[in-house]
Amino acid sequence: MKAGADMNIGKTVCVFVLLTITTVTRTAGNKRVSVTVGNSSVLTCPPKSNRTMVTWKISPRVGGPCTLGYRTDQNKTDRTNCSDSMNWKFRPDQDPALEIRQVEIAHEGNYICEVVSTEGNFHTTYHLTVLVPPRLTLYCDDHGNPVCEAVAGKPAARISWVLESSFTPREEGHDNGTVTVVSKFTAYSSNVTNTTCFVSHPAGNQSNSIVCRPSENSFILHASIILCFLSVFTFMAVIYYFKLHGSRPCHKTKPSETAQNRQTLQDDTMEVEPYTTYVQKENIIYNSVSDLTVGQSLPQGLSSAT
Repeated sequence: MKAGADMNIGKTVCVFVLLTITTVTRTAGNKRVSVTVGNSSVLTCPPKSNRTMVTWKISPRVGGPCTLGYRTDQNKTDRTNCSDSMNWKFRPDQDPALEIRQVEIAHEGNYICEVVSTEGNFHTTYHLTVLVPPRLTLYCDDHGNPVCEAVAGKPAARISWVLESSFTPREEGHDNGTVTVVSKFTAYSSNVTNTTCFVSHPAGNQSNSIVCRPSENSFILHASIILCFLSVFTFMAVIYYFKLHGSRPCHKTKPSETAQNRQTLQDDTMEVEPYTTYVQKENIIYNSVSDLTVGQSLPQGLSSAT
């Protein structure tokens, strides 16, 4: 009988322990909190009475974990590896809320508040996200096109233009987790003068307008490029022409042997012709004198036969 009673008592104790374990640990919920960099944030614990101990367990993305604790029975607080920017908002025996002053990107991470009370154990988990508003920059590039930049925002901003345009945003990430977004405005119509850039971001929206005109330097640059291209093309065409046809006027054709002989014969003829003319004239004079002499020496009534 006694042994059976002991077994029943043991079973009752086991059931009680299991029920206690089931009801003691309770989750108050997981919450997401966003705060803008430079502001303060207050995180609360489960509102339970008869608290005996409160512990904040903090796991930031940058740096090691830290804890803040309070024990009611000793009325004592302690902190381990926590910066001065993290502390109790009020007296922890009255309100164990945690305050983060001057929030920075390094504070982003998970924050868990664990409360031990006579009702059981409770905890609330916060996932803290730090927002960094981008810096809006609007200017005209060298070609007279408006360029909008959302510099170092977290998360990345979204850029749009009030007027209809064709644009492709470009993103550039930074080591601290921020992102710069750049968008160039290309209007469908050349009559557009005033353009407005609109930046959307969870930390707040921004807008700005600018008037851009086509740059004269851009026109001069394009004209110079075209002229340079035409000059190079013309120069290459001239070189190609002389390379193809330039050998003909520079080299004389060697005369053939027949032409050389003909030239020599002409030269010889020019040298002989004066002498032949002279001989013919001498012969005519000689014949005339001879006829005259013979006529005078013949008897009267006879004439020379020529």
